[in-house]
Amino acid sequence: MSISKNLQIMGVLNANDDSFYSQSRFNEKDALSKIEAMIKEGADIIDIGAVSSRPGAKQVSEKDELQRLQPILDTINTHKLYEKVQLSLDSYSPLCISYALERGFHIINDITGLKDDRVCKLVGDYHAKAIMMHMQGDPQTMQENPQYDNLLEEVEDFFLKGVEKAEHFNIKEIVLDVGIGFGKSLEHNLSLIRELGYFKRLDKELLIGASRKSMIDLISPSIAQERLPGTLALHLSAYDNGASIIRTHDVKEHVQAFKIHNALK
Repeated sequence: MSISKNLQIMGVLNANDDSFYSQSRFNEKDALSKIEAMIKEGADIIDIGAVSSRPGAKQVSEKDELQRLQPILDTINTHKLYEKVQLSLDSYSPLCISYALERGFHIINDITGLKDDRVCKLVGDYHAKAIMMHMQGDPQTMQENPQYDNLLEEVEDFFLKGVEKAEHFNIKEIVLDVGIGFGKSLEHNLSLIRELGYFKRLDKELLIGASRKSMIDLISPSIAQERLPGTLALHLSAYDNGASIIRTHDVKEHVQAFKIHNALK
C-alpha cells in the first residue's frame, strides 16, 4: 500500500558531527547500510548534508565540506544507489554540488534559495531539481528577533524572484520550502504551516521540514530525541494544507502515519 501519489517522504542523513539530532549523523563506514535501511522503510528521497544549519552553527569551508562528503558520495556512486532512490544534496557549495551531480544526485537542496549564480548554472546544466528555501538572515543570526511586516507576502515575494532567476538558468523543476525555523519565531512557523495553501498558487511542489525542531520544544518542552510525536502532528497538518514533500529524520514512522492518515480519508 503506497502512501499517496501526491506525497514523497525525504529522509535526512547528516555527515557532520554537530547536527542538532545526533541519530541523523553518519559516516562512510555505515552510509550504505543507513541509506539502504531508509529505502526499505519507504523513503522516496534521501537528503544528505555535511554542514549544520542549526541556529548559531559554525561556518564550514567548501574544502572541509567536500572532505566530509567525498567518501560517502563515492560509496553511493560505486553501489549505484541513485538507481534505487532519488538523491538530494543539502548544500550551497558549488564545489560539493558539482561533485554530487556527477555521481548520480538528482536534487539540490539549497537553504540560501539559489543565491549563488554558480549553483544555478550547475543545477540547470545537469537538469536537476532545485529546492529553494526561504531564510531571513543566515544560520549565525537568523533567530535574533526575526521580524516581518507581512509574513506570507514577503515569503511569496522571495519565491517569485527566486523562481524567475532559476528559470533564467534553465532550471525546470523547482520545489519551494518556507524554511521552518530559519529566521522565524514560533508564531511565524505555525502561521506558515496553517497557511501553506497560500503558496499553492505559485504552482510548485511545496516541501516542509519541521522534523524534531525547537518550535516543538516551545509548545511542549522536550529535547530533540523526544519530539517525534510533535513532528508528526506538524507534518500531517502541513500535508493537509498542501505540502507534497515531507523532510524527516524518521522515515518508517512517517510512512506508517501517512498511510493511516490517508486510509481515514
